[in-house]
Amino acid sequence: MTDPSTTRTGTGPASAPAPTRRGPVVAALMLGMGLAALDGTIVSTAVPQIVGDLGGLAVFSWLFSGYLLAVTVTLPVYGKLSDTFGRKPVLIAGVVLFLLGSLLCAAAWNMASLIAFRVVQGLGGGALQGTVQTIAADLYPLKERPKIQAKLSSVWAASSVAGPAAGGLLAGYADWRWIFLINLPVGLVALWLIVRHLKEPARTTPRAPARIDWAGALAIFATGALLLTALVQGGVAWPWLSAPSLGLLAGSAVLGAVTVLVERRAAEPIIPGWVWRRRTISAVNLALGALGLLMVAPTVFLPTYAQSVLGLGPIAAGFVLSAMTLSWPVSAALSNRVYTRIGFRRTAILGISGALLVLLAFPLLPFPGKPWQPALLMLLLGAALGLFQLPLIVGVQSTVPYRERGTTTASVLFCRQVGQSVGAALFGAVANGVLAARLGGGDLDTLARALDAPESLTAGAMDGLRRAVDAAVDYVFVGAAGAAALALLVLLTLAPRRFPVLEEGTRRED
Repeated sequence: MTDPSTTRTGTGPASAPAPTRRGPVVAALMLGMGLAALDGTIVSTAVPQIVGDLGGLAVFSWLFSGYLLAVTVTLPVYGKLSDTFGRKPVLIAGVVLFLLGSLLCAAAWNMASLIAFRVVQGLGGGALQGTVQTIAADLYPLKERPKIQAKLSSVWAASSVAGPAAGGLLAGYADWRWIFLINLPVGLVALWLIVRHLKEPARTTPRAPARIDWAGALAIFATGALLLTALVQGGVAWPWLSAPSLGLLAGSAVLGAVTVLVERRAAEPIIPGWVWRRRTISAVNLALGALGLLMVAPTVFLPTYAQSVLGLGPIAAGFVLSAMTLSWPVSAALSNRVYTRIGFRRTAILGISGALLVLLAFPLLPFPGKPWQPALLMLLLGAALGLFQLPLIVGVQSTVPYRERGTTTASVLFCRQVGQSVGAALFGAVANGVLAARLGGGDLDTLARALDAPESLTAGAMDGLRRAVDAAVDYVFVGAAGAAALALLVLLTLAPRRFPVLEEGTRRED
């Protein structure tokens, strides 16, 4: 079976030979994906206990930012390393590094040490995210790939939603250090399964010794660190037009230019030029960058909306968001029935068009409304995004040979992560700007905390605050709709009508 898109023969296969037992390897991949997703959110509800024990309230946001930075900037590096040395050693190194970071986090003695060890965790998390997705594509032929990707999407969604609840339970009934110690048995099981059951195809032809572009890796890391620090901390730790923000943005621009020069001269660049010269890959990168941008609206702002405007508790607010995580994997698993008929590009266009309509419908919800109304929209949004994201990932992975798949997958995930960071900064500024205009000051976090203590407010003040938050989140969703429109424009103008899918079963060149 092939996609209706054009099929071509390449120097490598669309899928490498599968191990003799895929079940244990898939279990290991799901455990690894769950670890990476869980640690992105599990710390959030335990912050009061962590700060109470270690102090450092002024810098606690780096518990999240440091992890995000390390994951994002290392994705391209791990992608190239997995193509050069194989998936198995990179994944093993990532799991070991992640578990080492977890153990160190549990032993942290102050906030500075905890932040540093979260960065170590993130260095391992970058290997987990990219390599897990690449191995999933290696294990399964094109026809079966949506099944494994849907499983990974389910694990990611469930872990992301369950993270805050799990963190709160562990911090409230045990100790916040168990948030990190719980990773050890899960990670050790995943590591054992990988070492024992993951068998990569043997090389069939001699190959020259690999040359690692360490200068390019360092340049990418430095550029990404400066840019993401500016985006994550701007408007939070310092004003957008302050010297720190402008200095970081200028520094990232200069380092970006240096990175381009270094990569153009490297024999084996970390981010090869073909990633952006090939229409299919560049279009998917840009489209999924827009996906990262728009995902900030439901994942970051919807819980605040549910609690502040609808008056729900944290658990009920989580259920409103979880509606999206129910429909997304189901839609993704069924997407192959669509793209085998109409192609990857048209399926993705169908999905993002539906997402655009759902995002535009959110500001039309009544005030204050009923909880089922945003939950229904999230159910529809998850179904639409399942049709959008998975066909693009499966499609782009199927256009490259084995030896390029790690780099390609990492570039896609990297763009999505950068889009998420840009979205958090952009939409945070939008929401706070709307609140300042309506109330004469304050930001979303401050007002959300005020709404948690209704006894301190008059009925009129309470209603005014809720309407202000409602308006701020409405503007954010309009911005997310703009990101969806951008993704749609990329697919219509840049993506090829038919993805140049490699023939199944062609042999890879080593």
